Amino acid sequence: MVDGELKTVAKYYDAVSAHIAEGMLRENGIPAAVFGEVSSYPNLSFTDSVELKVNAADYEAAKKLLDEAADNAE
Repeated sequence: MVDGELKTVAKYYDAVSAHIAEGMLRENGIPAAVFGEVSSYPNLSFTDSVELKVNAADYEAAKKLLDEAADNAE
């Protein structure tokens, strides 16, 4: 459960990418939530960033997982 002090671990310009990252963190035991999603239509949310937030205590582990996933995607 995401609660208490939250930290933004990543910003995305489309909600789909944010939700994919959220799912990956949750699958690895890190509660996460997407904030700032303007529209349920992914192509309409491109002007504002969508933030992926985690509990402050999970920030370092979440950042590491996201960085590793980005490295593996290259």
